[in-house]
Amino acid sequence: MTTELQRPVDDPIVVDDLERLSFRVDRRAYTDDDVAAQEMARIFDRCWLYVGHESEVPGPGSFVSREVGGRPVIMAHGSDGAIRVFANSCTHRGALLCSQPAGQVKSFRCPYHDWTFSNKGDLTGVPIPDGYGPGFRKADFNLAQHRSDSYRGFVFVTFDPQQPRTLTEYLAGATEYIDLVADQSETGMEVIQGAQLHGAQANWKLMMENSVDIYHFRALHKRYVSYMQSLGSVPPRRRGGFGRALGLGHGANELPPAAARPLAHWTPMFDPELRPRMEATAARFAEKFGAERAQRITGMNRALMIFPNLMIIDAIALTIRKIDPVGADRMAITSVALAPKDEDPEIRELRKSHYLTFLGPAGFATPDDIEIIESCQRGYRNRTVRYSDLSRGMNKEIPETTDELPAREFWRQWDRLMHGDDGHFEAAHHTEPHGAEAELQGAEAELQGAEKE
Repeated sequence: MTTELQRPVDDPIVVDDLERLSFRVDRRAYTDDDVAAQEMARIFDRCWLYVGHESEVPGPGSFVSREVGGRPVIMAHGSDGAIRVFANSCTHRGALLCSQPAGQVKSFRCPYHDWTFSNKGDLTGVPIPDGYGPGFRKADFNLAQHRSDSYRGFVFVTFDPQQPRTLTEYLAGATEYIDLVADQSETGMEVIQGAQLHGAQANWKLMMENSVDIYHFRALHKRYVSYMQSLGSVPPRRRGGFGRALGLGHGANELPPAAARPLAHWTPMFDPELRPRMEATAARFAEKFGAERAQRITGMNRALMIFPNLMIIDAIALTIRKIDPVGADRMAITSVALAPKDEDPEIRELRKSHYLTFLGPAGFATPDDIEIIESCQRGYRNRTVRYSDLSRGMNKEIPETTDELPAREFWRQWDRLMHGDDGHFEAAHHTEPHGAEAELQGAEAELQGAEKE
């Protein structure tokens, strides 16, 4: 069988034409089973992948187990204080050690033959040990530990022993936006207990595109716009803000909020009694970070895409969304809410309420998004229309939030990795004629324009 990536070089999936300001993606990237299989080997087996947040394993003995890149793993806080990521597979005969999503243990016990491992991964117990010869050594059967690292509390793992980049190098410009999230608390951020596990009958890349697509907001989320208006928030006709390509497939949008932000941006959506508290928080942040950075932290929304499958959406609530492929036309989505550890209890309740109201799987926005990407997936069955277009904004020196620059950054990295390149490209390669400096220079004018309207 001829696979999609074995097609002639003049029949590419990603057609990136800077001269004609055109960017197209062949829809077989969303539908072909061979492409989906090669993504697992060329992207998910090679990149740094998000595992979880350090706050999910707060003390020695705590653990979470989940699928990462199609592999079952355990993120465990060892009795020595270190956080490690292990293969969730007994080194004896391969059974899962953890069937529970989270818990507190001193050791992991395999249900098959009672082999026991410490929370540091050491094999500590083997029933009837005299059944093994003199060459048997427990140390040879310790849990397989994956290479992992964390940045500002966000834990990542790579399954590629030859991965040349450190995590910080891999995150590239995304670290700026993770910092804007992590700096929202002086005592640290934490995942609020409880996760939403859902999915969609659509290709995983459609949800990545959707999550950084501001262009669809008014058209697709009319119910939520009406709801905000009923609570006293009136979204401006012109939002302002800007989009950015952050390198190595990562991208972001940043824009003024159309609704309240629990941290320190009050609107009539929230109780008037909360306004002085939120304004005091804004003043404290301005004193600590300076007015400009404090405004970005407390008074701006953002959607951060970390290649390949992590979204951090920071708006009326703050969500971490992990999007995993399950074949060419299905995905699994894991969403959790993130919040400052030292948050006012009343504001925390509002945050949780609005997280569920908008970003949760039964909220205003997510069902709309799921329905529309499933509609796209069904539409791709008609092969008469071959390409999807992601050219919006290529004609502009300063990208706006409704432009598709972040999605193009995603697809350029996807294309490089799928064709065997490790991403060691110079910044000028496949770069549109504007850089981060130009983007930021135009941001102030965009925001001022939005404020005037």
